[in-house]
Amino acid sequence: MDKLVIEGGYRLQGDVNISGSKNASLPILAASLLTNEQCHIKNVPELDDVITLSTLFQHMGILVKVEGNDVILDTRQISSVEVTYDIVRKMRASVLVLGPLLARFGRARVSLPGGCAIGARPIDIHLKGLEAMGAKIKLEHGYVEALAPAGGLYGARIVCGLPSVTATENLMMAACLARGITVIENAALEPEIVELAEALKKMGAKIKGAGSEKIEIEGQDYLDSLVHTVGPDRIEIGTFIAMAAITEGDMVLRRVKPEQLGSIIEHFRKAGCNITELNSNDVNDGYKDLRVQGPEKLKAVDISTAPYPGFATDMQAQLMACMTVAEGISHIEETIFENRFMHVLELIRMGADISMHSNMAVVTGVKNLSGAPVMATDLRASASLVIAALKAEGRSEILRIYHLDRGYVRLEERLQSLGAKVFREKQ
Repeated sequence: MDKLVIEGGYRLQGDVNISGSKNASLPILAASLLTNEQCHIKNVPELDDVITLSTLFQHMGILVKVEGNDVILDTRQISSVEVTYDIVRKMRASVLVLGPLLARFGRARVSLPGGCAIGARPIDIHLKGLEAMGAKIKLEHGYVEALAPAGGLYGARIVCGLPSVTATENLMMAACLARGITVIENAALEPEIVELAEALKKMGAKIKGAGSEKIEIEGQDYLDSLVHTVGPDRIEIGTFIAMAAITEGDMVLRRVKPEQLGSIIEHFRKAGCNITELNSNDVNDGYKDLRVQGPEKLKAVDISTAPYPGFATDMQAQLMACMTVAEGISHIEETIFENRFMHVLELIRMGADISMHSNMAVVTGVKNLSGAPVMATDLRASASLVIAALKAEGRSEILRIYHLDRGYVRLEERLQSLGAKVFREKQ
């Protein structure tokens, strides 16, 4: 097991090439299960979660070829529609194979998911939606056993109790091969939903309304092959913005889509950052470069996490790390996951002044943090500890960084290129 050792106090400067989106890559890779043709997914980030999903595919008999950031999938020889706990426990997004398997093969047996311990995150919305499409669902011995009716799934009107991203994605994929028209209401609005819809339409799916609260899918008899290039990771972009903000840094984030960042840019501007959009080398491809300049002293801002386009729960911990050294008092309300304040005690170990009130953290900015040994508890919490350590006086050790490797590509190398003193060592 590895740890990161960070010597804080260095200003970060330079260019950052943004990775492909993890949260877009995983459902698009899962969409390959819907076709009998080869799929070629480009700009896939080299992350542990992608490796986990590739391993899951191989256990099912799928041919997986990885060449750098390209993943080529051939699903013609699938030998199993069972996904075991040994793999699913590592990553919650493994549940995304449930809808495609059920739609194409008429049955699936998928272990209940694991992933970060940030809350219950039940999959009830997935299961109720599939039941509305005619599936028979049983929960036995920690597995979801799903069986489609004779003739396959059929179109239905599905109203999601909450705008769940993975449920919307799962149901969209299942509906692509269902008979008739499926309407998903109270659907999630995230950019990853829109990108999945774009990929599915390249395969021949008929989808309207992705990115709105109402998505309509007309089922097809089959889907074709896919070639798709994954867009930039908006949470990685937000994390680098936070790193520039807290270190008085000056970074240019290459090839991003600022319109996908929701209110992240707005909040960091309120905190005193100068964030400007620049034209990328190819001004016609829809991408921009983003220059981020951190202030001499951050200002406190209040946030309340919310579904997109509100402030992303996946950025709450990173912004909190910045607020620990901001001028004033910030109030950070977590409305999505009940256990997403586990980084608070670790930040306090570094000298942060944070008090907890149910789902509200009150952060009083201090002059500086001090380096300390801390432990990562989940993916985004680990990023917040890296951000704090970059600012802290002295040496910090961040333990259990396998969480970090699930969502950030070779982070220590990229930080080194920006001037940070950070090293990966055996724990």
